[in-house]
Amino acid sequence: MQSISTKLEKATLEQTSASLKAIAHPIRLAMIDLLRDGQRMNVTEIYTALNMEQAVASQHLSILKSKGILESKRQGKHSYYFLRHPRVVDIINLILATT
Repeated sequence: MQSISTKLEKATLEQTSASLKAIAHPIRLAMIDLLRDGQRMNVTEIYTALNMEQAVASQHLSILKSKGILESKRQGKHSYYFLRHPRVVDIINLILATT
């Protein structure tokens, strides 16, 4: 049986690692939880729900978006964020089940 590092190319491993690092933060995990089940929210709704400053929420949303975890669509004056791959919630749930 081959190890995971021989099955996947280095670039794929690095991209996967970057994505996992992006979600490995309490605020970003909370954001992903808000956006589960196809939920779409704008930055105001997110920072209000998480009781944080707008700048902090925007910074974390930017990280998640840059690593391909979130996408956004503009509607009128607002950009609505949503999970690019909703199955990321399954990964988080799996980790939670093992702790």
